[in-house]
Amino acid sequence: MRWPGRRTPPGPLDYTRRLWMQALIGLTLLFLYAPIAILVAFSFNDSRRTIVWRGFTTDWYVRAWENARLFEAFTNSLVIAAIATALSVVIGTTLAIALWRFRFPGKPVFEGLVALPIVIPEICMGVAMMVFFARLDWPTDLPWPLNLGAITIAHTAFCFPFTALVVRARLAGFDRSLEEAAKDLGASEWQTLRDIILPYLRPGILAGGLLAFTLSLDDFVITFFTSGPETVTFPVLVFSMVRFSVTPEVNAASTVLIVITVVVTVLALTLQKPTEMAEGRPRSEV
Repeated sequence: MRWPGRRTPPGPLDYTRRLWMQALIGLTLLFLYAPIAILVAFSFNDSRRTIVWRGFTTDWYVRAWENARLFEAFTNSLVIAAIATALSVVIGTTLAIALWRFRFPGKPVFEGLVALPIVIPEICMGVAMMVFFARLDWPTDLPWPLNLGAITIAHTAFCFPFTALVVRARLAGFDRSLEEAAKDLGASEWQTLRDIILPYLRPGILAGGLLAFTLSLDDFVITFFTSGPETVTFPVLVFSMVRFSVTPEVNAASTVLIVITVVVTVLALTLQKPTEMAEGRPRSEV
């Protein structure tokens, strides 16, 4: 018989389940992060052979920095990812708010078309973009950064549905009474959007932007089909380099990319602190 409020001591089966769960979680984390840890470790290896450890050195980071082609490709990827993320956040957030607020004929069909870049294979998206820019006769000899326009447009078309999906999920929990109360107090549509809806959506917007940045930064397939002969991004260049051998120079550049991704993630999580409006509390109660 169990007395109310009295905690039952765990039995042998509970300990067994706990051990199996801990072992499963540990193996999963090992499977996910061991390759990344090995890559980072061998970026400091004092040997061109990535399977033999000969000592600690930072020369490969210096060589990666002095490699003009690798530095140019890395810069191109960052510029494309930054522009594509900004455009994806604006388009995706606007689209999510419009689909959440308005009703119109054919709305389910339109929502399906918006989600199409998410469900179709990426190779099909790349071929479609290549045919599209070929039909437009898109120039490839433009000065930097205009020569990145085709890749940026393709990345934006691929990334903004992910941002719209994340923001739309955030809007599912929005309390419409907050918007109605703001309008009853005389707020205009723009003031309601600026002071009520957007502060509530800030975590979703940051998460969607981070997702778009990551997808654009490491994209290979779409970039491969839309890049010109003089336009090289970091994933495409790394692919061409590892076809012959994986050198610590590539590991060093990849480690820098991992560090940038982690920093952006930490920054986004820091900025996602709950706001007064996101917690659903009026300012007078804080």
